Amino acid sequence: MTRTTRDLVERELRESAGILRLDPAWVARDWLPPGRRLGLPTDAYDVGIRGFICERWLASTTRADNAVGPDDEGISMIRTAAGERISLADAVAAAPDLLLGAAYAETHAGLGRLAKIFDFAERIPQHIHPPLEFAARAGRNSKDEAYYFPSGVDLGPHPETFLGIHPSLDRDRLWDEFTAVLRDWNDDRILRYSPAYLQVPEEGFFIPSGVLHAPGTALTIELQEDSDTLAMLQALNAGAIIDKNLLMKDVSDDDRASHGDTAPLHWIDWHENGDPYFYDNHRLVPEVFRDEGDATEAWIFYGSDKFCGKRLVIDPGASYRSAENGVFSVFVWSGTGTVGGVEVVGQSHNHDELLVSHDRATGDLLYINTGDTPLVILKMFGPDICSDAPLLARRT
Repeated sequence: MTRTTRDLVERELRESAGILRLDPAWVARDWLPPGRRLGLPTDAYDVGIRGFICERWLASTTRADNAVGPDDEGISMIRTAAGERISLADAVAAAPDLLLGAAYAETHAGLGRLAKIFDFAERIPQHIHPPLEFAARAGRNSKDEAYYFPSGVDLGPHPETFLGIHPSLDRDRLWDEFTAVLRDWNDDRILRYSPAYLQVPEEGFFIPSGVLHAPGTALTIELQEDSDTLAMLQALNAGAIIDKNLLMKDVSDDDRASHGDTAPLHWIDWHENGDPYFYDNHRLVPEVFRDEGDATEAWIFYGSDKFCGKRLVIDPGASYRSAENGVFSVFVWSGTGTVGGVEVVGQSHNHDELLVSHDRATGDLLYINTGDTPLVILKMFGPDICSDAPLLARRT
């Protein structure tokens, strides 16, 4: 008898005690060179017409919205004990109650978040993500996102991120100047309207949809809404002119007809972009909430009910127990150990990524550092799971 996807998921959850091992999901981009810090062989980054491997998506059920690429690009694969590979997207669709928990699955369509590592040798061009209203018109999701810059990695040549708009600039004048930038589509002058902030290791930023941003070259771990939507606003980047189709990629047909090239300007949240306390109101620093001396856990992604994330650091020879409110993914940044009895090894692509199903996550889970260096684990959650995550203090 042929096993269904649900049968395979149920069997693997039973045999693995609710913890699934995931293979890396590599994603190519054709508009920037790679930073080559993802741990791949030197010749593996160049993938021809697809561009370069610049991102790794983590516990992803989202397809990368690239013009050229495989149909399952960006989607993570479960690797079973028997060596089978099952699409995580298919598994969540076939067995949402088993992976997400029955109650959560009734009100949520899936994991609801996208985690990734992005790794570029040049700054990402200035762009914007559509707020929910505009995303829905094009059949897309909005894309609030947050960044964490891990330490111990080369920051690249441009470790600063352009964010928002200088508060002193006049909105009406900006509209005209932005319109000219998009019409001409021949330079990078749009950057002059935004302040730049250093990318500090062990810190990050929270960037809601509707905010202009041009992320710098620091290796970045990102947690965001389940979406791959954007409008590129910067034509010239890394010495080349970007395909103007990326300006209108996620604009609805109606908005294209009504506004032409200026349609993405309607996505701008002018108040948020021009906030005089933008840095204070969007900067993320680790918030330690549990310190046991030889193990500490801190919030690193917070300030939103759409996603959240934690960093757990365990000293050599130490252990740590905790329970969570729901399903989450694990990414092991460094060190060796076990998570619920499953061996994990940082910087080893076959042993550094897990999905912990709801039933196992909400029970007592044991983490052990079996190596001689700190075990650093990132936990990432979807919407409505971390009700205890801190809010971002708002200066006004």
